[in-house]
Amino acid sequence: MGTSLEGKLQPGACGLMTALRQEWMEVPTPSYIIHRDLLEHNLEILAGLQEETGAKVLLAQKCFSMYHFYPLIAEYLSGAASSGLYEARLAHEEMGKENHVFSPAYREEEFDEIAGICDHVIFNSFAQLERFGGRARSAGASCGLRLNPEHSTQEHAIYDPCAPGSRLGIPLRDFRHDMLGEVDGFHFHTLCEQDADALEETLKALEQKFGLYFKGRKWINLGGGHHITRPGYQMERLKRCIARLQDRYGLEVYLEPGEAVALNAGFLVSTVLEIQESSGNAILDTSAACHMPDVIEMPYRPPAVGAGEAGAREFTYRFGGPTCLAGDVIGEYSFDAPLEIGDRVIFEDMAIYSMVKNNTFNGMPLPNLVAAENGGWKILRRFGYEDFKGRL
Repeated sequence: MGTSLEGKLQPGACGLMTALRQEWMEVPTPSYIIHRDLLEHNLEILAGLQEETGAKVLLAQKCFSMYHFYPLIAEYLSGAASSGLYEARLAHEEMGKENHVFSPAYREEEFDEIAGICDHVIFNSFAQLERFGGRARSAGASCGLRLNPEHSTQEHAIYDPCAPGSRLGIPLRDFRHDMLGEVDGFHFHTLCEQDADALEETLKALEQKFGLYFKGRKWINLGGGHHITRPGYQMERLKRCIARLQDRYGLEVYLEPGEAVALNAGFLVSTVLEIQESSGNAILDTSAACHMPDVIEMPYRPPAVGAGEAGAREFTYRFGGPTCLAGDVIGEYSFDAPLEIGDRVIFEDMAIYSMVKNNTFNGMPLPNLVAAENGGWKILRRFGYEDFKGRL
């Protein structure tokens, strides 16, 4: 049984990665491992966008909330975007910069605390604005509304706020002109892992329906889903979209990407527990259902360092987790050499939508949280039985 994949794995899909990283072979498994240098690479791109355009970029915490790195992120970005009280508190406590919040509906018992720590409070309806807007303004917060342009540019229905019957954002038919004076800005979020052409198309639809209300407002938030740090992203087109809103309407522009901040900055290191030769299944100590839920929800097949598509190389395996869920399948991968029990499998792009969505279904232990920085690595958090029991 081996613990190293030297000779089996070659560098994977991440552009900055030129060699296997020793820490992948050293950390206990399963572990999420976030690399400071890869994270900082993304932050430098986003900071450059802010400097060149005057727009402000916020960390969408729903995607990446590893607050160990918040001081680093605060050096580059303008603040954070929250989806409710707990995320707002986390940004307030650990980042201490601009703090924006949106929720489809706020809870009465939480709202005053939210308003007290958030700079921008975004409402999902005029009814919510009527109920809470005065309290937000009294606390010094700027009030905004989320709009729904009802214009889809993506095919992932579960992530499409413009899908028919969506509960997210105000459609034009529900817009109330009489309350416009209480609105400082607008927010929309319709993209998912998309380029600037989708944003440009959405902005045209948004302006056609709501553009006459932009004048006199202070800001507009373009939401997330912008894959700004992906190689080949249409940065100049994004800059033109930002400039149009600034020049035509005098609006301060915000973006709140999550994936772009931590894209390709993290990995999930796992170990092969068992190989079923007749079926080609390889059971790992990591689970799609528990540790990378987007694999099932999206669905998609995460890249693995050194692995090819099924059949592309001599030895193909179907990776699955150790839970009792028959559908706990990560995907099929091929290698130049056969895997052995104890070998390591390293999944790429696992900083995003992983630790923020994981769970302990079937009593699965949560992966360790590991930071790779300053020439070494350290475990920030281990999880054990009490973490499982405490949730029940």
